[in-house]
Amino acid sequence: MKKDIHPIYYDKAKIICACGNTIVTGSTQPEIHIEICSACHPFFTGKQKLIDAARRIDKFQKRLEKQTELAKVKIGRKAKRTRQIKIKKQAQ
Repeated sequence: MKKDIHPIYYDKAKIICACGNTIVTGSTQPEIHIEICSACHPFFTGKQKLIDAARRIDKFQKRLEKQTELAKVKIGRKAKRTRQIKIKKQAQ
């Protein structure tokens, strides 16, 4: 290996989360600050924590509600066809 080209490796580097959790690991930086860790991530905790910068979540949920309402009103091709056949049979 060449000398003086490799960074310093810290065996006891601290990873500090915004929630206050700290993890000790090896790294080339002595201290790392992160926003989300396994202690506060929704996937691991089962709790949903949303950070909504520009009301994107609200807009998405409204759009989703509209789509579900339209889906209740709309009828698929097969359902339309069977309904038309039933109407024709009743008319005869």
